[in-house]
Amino acid sequence: MDDMAYLRKEKEIVEMDYPLSTVWAAIQKAIPDIQWTIEETKEAEHKVKAKTKAGFMSYSSLLSIEAVAVAENVTRVTVSAETPTTTLTAIADFGKTRERIDLFLAALVKQLTPRKKNMSKKKTD
Repeated sequence: MDDMAYLRKEKEIVEMDYPLSTVWAAIQKAIPDIQWTIEETKEAEHKVKAKTKAGFMSYSSLLSIEAVAVAENVTRVTVSAETPTTTLTAIADFGKTRERIDLFLAALVKQLTPRKKNMSKKKTD
């Protein structure tokens, strides 16, 4: 990494109307679903660190994700991301950290959204 590197940091906090156990299970499915790597998991604390893929002219990000029960059916999810950036990659990489947080949250919502079964109408005569 370049001597002029620094960390670009972003953070997002959302509350979801699901119990902690449901959100925690969805978090662990969402990360591999978007082809990221789980670096560390702390089951008892409901914390996970995930590493994104690097892109052209951008480094990978490290996301720290924590789920906390706020009420019986409400869970707060905190997502913090850090992306190393250099003076050379700063312009090409601008906004990637935020995009990666948004991508994770979209994958999480996808895991929590009930899937409709593929139903076809049968013809009755």
